[in-house]
Amino acid sequence: MKKKNSFIAGVCLAFCLLVTGCAQSPAASESVPPLSETPGSAAVSSDTSEMPSAPAQESSSQPETPQESSQEPVFSGASSVYFTEDISAQGLVKLYDALGWTPQGNTAVKISTGEPPASNYLRPELIGDLVKKVDGTIVECNTAYGGSRASSAMHRQVAEDHGFTPIADFDLMDEDGEVEWPMTGGTRLDRVIVGSHAENYSDWVILSHFKGHAMAGFGGAIKNVGIGISSPSGKVYVHTAGTKTSGSIWYSDQDSWLEALAEMVSGFSAHVGREHIIYINVMNRLSVDCDCDGNPAEPDMHDIGILASTDPVALDQACVDLVYQAPDSESLVRRIERQNGIHTLEHAEEIGLGSRTYELVKLDG
Repeated sequence: MKKKNSFIAGVCLAFCLLVTGCAQSPAASESVPPLSETPGSAAVSSDTSEMPSAPAQESSSQPETPQESSQEPVFSGASSVYFTEDISAQGLVKLYDALGWTPQGNTAVKISTGEPPASNYLRPELIGDLVKKVDGTIVECNTAYGGSRASSAMHRQVAEDHGFTPIADFDLMDEDGEVEWPMTGGTRLDRVIVGSHAENYSDWVILSHFKGHAMAGFGGAIKNVGIGISSPSGKVYVHTAGTKTSGSIWYSDQDSWLEALAEMVSGFSAHVGREHIIYINVMNRLSVDCDCDGNPAEPDMHDIGILASTDPVALDQACVDLVYQAPDSESLVRRIERQNGIHTLEHAEEIGLGSRTYELVKLDG
């Protein structure tokens, strides 16, 4: 009864803060007040400083506490997440080198080409050196919601206008159809549906712009794969938690679609092989809106840096934690909590995609 009362009180507090628009910033205290009693995973920095995780939130679709789960943890110990404050082409390559990863075959570099006219996509001058270093092909899929990237012809024009075609080959993976790969161990999906050209690549660099997102709360490595590598029908399949493959992407059960998002990445990772994928998040232009928004809200917080890992869950968790630590992140924190975005990471860890516990390895100074 005590836990139930605490949970109800937490939810009431969150509702009041949302209505008044006064959600507490991490600057006001050591951490943002949790909306449930379930703690986030501890993060250990390589310089021995402790970085508190964002609060995990309870969901009707999973146990109240991790201890009550019957599923054995897949990961033990902390995943390494590398970090630099140097948001530059040189900083990006330095971070890549720190991973000690070398592609073995055809390499896909998954980015978002960005919705015109004014989205915050990663600029070619930032990513170009890394793309060339791995001899990569920039890959994308068409959207499922209209806009300037809903057809291959329009999407190719956007890629050219945004400067990606001069730095590398550009491949719309769903241009010739789609394929299905199996997904096991989840509760929402039994397959993932990707552009057919995905089968042409043995190695993957998931290069993501970390920012807010109107539907997922935040977009990072998991979002860039879960929606970005899905074909249009695969996008609908994920957004609707495995209930359909055509029609609107809007779905009323928020936690279920966030779980499907994590499960798509798990299916992708299992098919490709963990050792063939690395994940890099760039934390600049930290708008509350994603790069699929052609007119996003202007960022009201400072740039943070670039992070990289072979574990997408640890990587996204580290980015969320850095947002919660920032003194000017109130708007983005509200967006994450409004959509219960942390639940994606909770479910991703539960199904074995990665670990929310990590070691932050700082490459600067």
